[in-house]
Amino acid sequence: MTGVPASAANGSSKAGSPKTDRAEAADGTRPARGGKIAAAAVDQASVWNVANLLTMLRLLLVPGFVALMLADGGYDPAWRSVAWAAFAVAMITDLFDGHLARTYNLVTDFGKIADPIADKAIMGAALICLSSLGDLPWWVTIVILGRELGITLLRFLVIRYGVIPASRGGKLKTLTQGVAVGMYVLALTGWLATLRFWVMAAAVVLTVVTGLDYVRQAIVLRRRGIAERLAAAEEAEA
Repeated sequence: MTGVPASAANGSSKAGSPKTDRAEAADGTRPARGGKIAAAAVDQASVWNVANLLTMLRLLLVPGFVALMLADGGYDPAWRSVAWAAFAVAMITDLFDGHLARTYNLVTDFGKIADPIADKAIMGAALICLSSLGDLPWWVTIVILGRELGITLLRFLVIRYGVIPASRGGKLKTLTQGVAVGMYVLALTGWLATLRFWVMAAAVVLTVVTGLDYVRQAIVLRRRGIAERLAAAEEAEA
């Protein structure tokens, strides 16, 4: 006989035993003290990594780039040079953020959503500004942006069957587009102005060709996915 009620003894044992707390947290009956706060801190830290910060920087550069492009009517060579610098920084961060995320396991849901948005936002802003200023035909802007938006939508439509990987042609297209648009952002004259025309022509060709290739891949992926599902259903019935 200890003189302590059984209920009190049990209550003090549960409250004061770290082993009991850990056991209850493990079997799911009661979370460990401060567990939710710790988990939230880990999730928050995972978002604020260097890859995501580069993506955020690229998003923040978009309105600044537009303001620089349209400063003083949009034809001042000095402002256009500063705008080009902002565009170049955005393109460089685009090259590094995805590589860092994959190499150092920094892939997050935020990055998956924000990265393609940032890519298309800076490129779209540049193309629309150039066409608005009369430096680039509107049909070029429509072809490039239409292709980018269309392929993004296509990826979502077939994602139930698998992921369409980025091809070498797609990467070359992105690089060529960046170089071509960057050359148009600058106030070039003479043979450099002629060169940028041909670089943009190559970018448009790559845009169309790689877009058609992605459509082909999507059709093949969908057919394969449907065939695999039918085969699995037949096996289940058998």
